[in-house]
Amino acid sequence: MQTIIKPPNLNSFISGVAASTLVASILFSQFTYANTTQIAPPPDLAVKAYLLKDFNSGHVIATQNGSMRVEPASLTKIMTAYLSFKAVKNGHLTLNQTLPVSEAAWKAEGSRMFIEPNKPVTVDELLHGMIIPSGNDASITLAEGIASTEALFAGMMNKEAQRLGMKHTHFMNATGLPDANHYTTAEDLSILATALIHDFPEDYKRLYSLKEYTYNNIKQPNRNRLLWLDPFVDGMKTGHTKSAGYCLISTAKRDTTRRIAVVLGAPNDAARATESQKLLNYGFQFFDSTLVYKQGQSISQLKVWKGSENQLASTVASDLYLTLPKGEYANVKAVVSSTQPLIAPIKKGQVIGNVKFTLNGKIIGERALVAAKSIDAAGIFGRAWDSIKLLFQ
Repeated sequence: MQTIIKPPNLNSFISGVAASTLVASILFSQFTYANTTQIAPPPDLAVKAYLLKDFNSGHVIATQNGSMRVEPASLTKIMTAYLSFKAVKNGHLTLNQTLPVSEAAWKAEGSRMFIEPNKPVTVDELLHGMIIPSGNDASITLAEGIASTEALFAGMMNKEAQRLGMKHTHFMNATGLPDANHYTTAEDLSILATALIHDFPEDYKRLYSLKEYTYNNIKQPNRNRLLWLDPFVDGMKTGHTKSAGYCLISTAKRDTTRRIAVVLGAPNDAARATESQKLLNYGFQFFDSTLVYKQGQSISQLKVWKGSENQLASTVASDLYLTLPKGEYANVKAVVSSTQPLIAPIKKGQVIGNVKFTLNGKIIGERALVAAKSIDAAGIFGRAWDSIKLLFQ
C-alpha cells in the first residue's frame, strides 16, 4: 500500500535537536535538478581528489575522483584516534594511564611530539600529540599500547575500516608513512571522519579544534590553517607526504548543519586550506539540510491484522535529514509504502515499510520505516475473525 504525504516543514521539528543526534543515512539516487532553481557548479579545485558531504544526511554534495585510490598520509591518524577513543571507552586504556615509549616510536621519522623512552607519557598527552602536531611517535606508541605491536594494530585498523564500510581502504601502519599497500579514497575518508565525530563527539570537541600543543617544552601549532581563518571550522586533520601531496579533512558547523570536506593532493600547504575553504563555502551557500522526521516521530498510521491493537504508527530509527539545493525542499514529496497485510505480533523497531522522497517526479532517496512500538498477537477469537476478514480483502 502506498500513501503520498507532504514532508513536514523544517520549523515544525527542528527545535530541540541535540548535538549527539544520530546520523541518518539515506540511500540517495543519482539525480539532477531539472526545471528547478539553477545551482552553481562545484568549484574547480587544484587537487587530485575531493569530496563534500553533509554530516547529518550523509549526502555527497560534490565530488571529483572520490573513488580514486590515494595515499592518506597523516589522515591515517583519524583511524588511529578512532581506535584509541574506542579503547578508552571500552576500558582498555585510561586517559591518565602512562604508556612505554619504544625505540621504534622514539626514532619515528616525520612529524613528532618529541616523546622520550625514559619519560612517562600519558594516553591523553599522546592523543594531543598525535592530533595537533600530528606526531608519528605518538601514533606508534598508542598503537603499541593497544595492540602490543604496530603491525597488529594495523590489522585492527583494517577490521574497523571494513565494519565502517570503508571498502576501498587498507592500512599498513598507524602513521600514514608511505607504503604501497597503504591506501584509501576520498569516499572512505569521509566515512571515517563522519564516524569519529558521530561516535566520539566529546573527544572530537575536546581535541580537534585546539590550535597548538606544548609537550617537552616544545610548542607546536595545529597545521589546519582553517582553524584560524574560519570561525565555523572546528577540525579535523592534515596530512602530507611527497607522494600524497598536501591533504586536509576539514569540517565546519553552522547552527545544526555540519559539512565535511575531504581535499587530497593539493600542491602546497596554503592551497589545501584555500581549496577546502572553497568547498565548504560552496556547500553552505547553495545547499540546505532539513530535518524531515525525528527519531520516533509518527509518520503514518498503518492497519494491523490479528493484533491486540489494530493501528500502528510507523517511524524512522534515527533522525532523517534531506540535503537539497536551497529552496527545493518545498517541492519534495514523500511516498510511504507499507507491508500489507501487516500481521501481529510486531516488535518495536521491526521494518514495516519505507518512505521514498521525490523531487519533480524523480526519486532522490529512501529510508526504511519501523514500528514505533510492539503489538502482541490477539487472542484466538480475534485472530480467527481477522483471518475471515482477510479472505475478502
